Amino acid sequence: MSATATWVLLVDDEEDFVTVLAERLEARNLQVDTAGNGEIALQKAAEKEYDAIVLDMAMPGMDGTETLQRLHELNPDLQVILLTGQSTLSQAVEAMKRGALDFLEKPADIDTLVDRIEIAATQKSKLEDRRIEKRLDEIVRKKGW
Repeated sequence: MSATATWVLLVDDEEDFVTVLAERLEARNLQVDTAGNGEIALQKAAEKEYDAIVLDMAMPGMDGTETLQRLHELNPDLQVILLTGQSTLSQAVEAMKRGALDFLEKPADIDTLVDRIEIAATQKSKLEDRRIEKRLDEIVRKKGW
């Protein structure tokens, strides 16, 4: 993992599950925020940059699919890993089409989840680097250097 902290947002309406998962991720040196529903997740994602968002598919109100879509409207570069207790192949395919980085079944193996979070953080860093490089190229072009 990098020298900077890796920030993860866990989004799940099952309070006990999200509390235990947050503790397990924090024990692996990840910084974790939690949200109990999609609306709170959107608010937190608007206020802070996360390296990865771990999102439950089945939540009352705004489900994981809608939350994923709205998160990507907020920031298309967000790296979202979906979790579900009852997955189907069609749900997984649809989630990937909508921009999810990965789709894991609950209870996800903690080492697998941490690996996916590290992949998400690397992907986010690459996207940021490309964006900065593009801005620098535009500045150089404008200045005529």
